[in-house]
Amino acid sequence: MQVQETVSEGLRREYRVVVPAAELETKLDAKLDQLKGQVRINGFRPGKVPAAHLKKLYGRSAMAEAIDTTVNETNQKIVADNSFRMATEPKVTLPTEEAVVAEVIDGKRDLDYTVAFEILPKIEIADVRGVQLEKQVAAVADGEIDEALDRLTAQQKPYLPKGEGAKAAEGDRVQVSFVGTIDGKPFEGGTADDIAVDIGSNTFIPGFEPQLVGIGEGETRTLNVTFPENYGNTELAGKAAAFEVTAKAVQAPGTLVVDDEFAKQLGMESLAKLREAIKERIKREHDGASRSKIKRALLDALDEKHKFELPPTLVEDEFNNVWNTVTNDLKQQGRTFEQEDTTEEKARDEYRKLAERRVRLGLVLAEIGDKQKIQVSDEEVSRAVVDRARQFPGQEQQVWDYYRKNPQALATLRAPIFEEKVVDYLLELATVTEKEVSKEELFKVDEDEA
Repeated sequence: MQVQETVSEGLRREYRVVVPAAELETKLDAKLDQLKGQVRINGFRPGKVPAAHLKKLYGRSAMAEAIDTTVNETNQKIVADNSFRMATEPKVTLPTEEAVVAEVIDGKRDLDYTVAFEILPKIEIADVRGVQLEKQVAAVADGEIDEALDRLTAQQKPYLPKGEGAKAAEGDRVQVSFVGTIDGKPFEGGTADDIAVDIGSNTFIPGFEPQLVGIGEGETRTLNVTFPENYGNTELAGKAAAFEVTAKAVQAPGTLVVDDEFAKQLGMESLAKLREAIKERIKREHDGASRSKIKRALLDALDEKHKFELPPTLVEDEFNNVWNTVTNDLKQQGRTFEQEDTTEEKARDEYRKLAERRVRLGLVLAEIGDKQKIQVSDEEVSRAVVDRARQFPGQEQQVWDYYRKNPQALATLRAPIFEEKVVDYLLELATVTEKEVSKEELFKVDEDEA
């Protein structure tokens, strides 16, 4: 076998490989010998099928397997001999001319192919000890707890019938059934029965709720509205529609006493315990925002300290993922780059830089984690699967089976756990000072934050 390097440019390597026909023939004979004891052919005892007959029946398929095995083994040897760390899977280019392929398969011609590798760069990890980082923290104010309790109360608020002849007003709830049409024709998703509409909640299409003011129980009226341009269903976005609505009941909000009894209805011992639970939930939200900001600052510092050539395919794949997300979001919202105060060219440039940053940081974090022997245990991954399954009530077993049977899907859960553990390690090395800020400052999103 001959292996000759033909390209060595940056992170790209390419080799020409020539495998003599005689070598392939030897591998073919070995595969046929394996088949001898496995196949059952009428007229022959097990293991006694003549090699010539086996070759006649299975020669071409066995040779194809031999070629596939040879290519894989050769590629692995090239990687091992050169101590390559692969950025992507090798790209193999086999002969395509029908006559040439036939001669190789029939053992009459050497196998001559090329294989291209994209390798990872050698990364020199900068010293991150003593990096100055600011950790923003915000105490949970009583006002936040009160606001959260008010929202919870609003969700639990009872609605009582307004009585015979009563008309709906702002803040009331109307139980309705409706049929929606566009240009006189019903459309998918435009019909519903016994739907609760809280007038003034702005949860329905703009213009729908205000037109229910003054409606009475048993009354039917037609509401004319226009779907927003950025409506989620693009087939309905921007279109005018008419809804024939019948009010089944008109209800007014009742009073709700927020006391220990109310807390017990929610499974808490007392109102004080309910407030403690709300405070703890808000604190977790604050901690999450604080962690996100200091992690961003840490990644900024890492990005600044590390500059090296990036594998082009990894960058291109990451850019395509980001770009597809951006363009799909714009399409769903019915917006253009110009409406976002930019151009497609400028946006492409910005998101390509973002893709480069993500690839660079991903490689740096992986290198640090590898050198520090940071591992993600099976138990940690299992907990992540359980957490994921809980997001789909009633489908927990299906979610569990999906991840158990799909190693690639499981890797998508393992990767963020690994990243957070590396970040924890780096934060221990950094010099972190806490800064008390307001809730608004803590949750403020920087314009350049990605």
